[in-house]
Amino acid sequence: MKFVIEHLEQKLYPWCLLEYTHISKIVGKKHLLFTHVSSKQDQLILRKLGDVDARSVKDLGFSQVCLLDFNAPLLHPSDASTFDTFVFGGILGQHPPEGRTTKFLRDQFSCATRSLGEKQMSTDTAVLVAKTILDGSPFSKLSFIDEPEMLLKK
Repeated sequence: MKFVIEHLEQKLYPWCLLEYTHISKIVGKKHLLFTHVSSKQDQLILRKLGDVDARSVKDLGFSQVCLLDFNAPLLHPSDASTFDTFVFGGILGQHPPEGRTTKFLRDQFSCATRSLGEKQMSTDTAVLVAKTILDGSPFSKLSFIDEPEMLLKK
């Protein structure tokens, strides 16, 4: 199973690298592909975490692809036997959501789509949730804490 992060930010921001490092730990370097990475310097950095391609995932010819997007039916454990490639948009979310994954990927890429519910997630959280579902836990059995607050002591 391959997890693809279509890097949609202008550059590799520190928060991107933090999320991407976490994703590599979640799925393993051999299961991770970063696409749409044009900067040679960013490619070198990301090669430590997974495979890297300057082209968009739309141009790589994958056949059993599932794009994770809000406007789709829920991802189910059975999708692990239907698809071998799962695509996530590596893009900072906006509040309220602006539907940029749909705009930048879904509208230009003919493939199946699934969602991870109605809440916007960071890319690494989305990958963790998808992997958990694909490993056999249905979305309905997962629990989330929305808008957590952390108290900091000085």
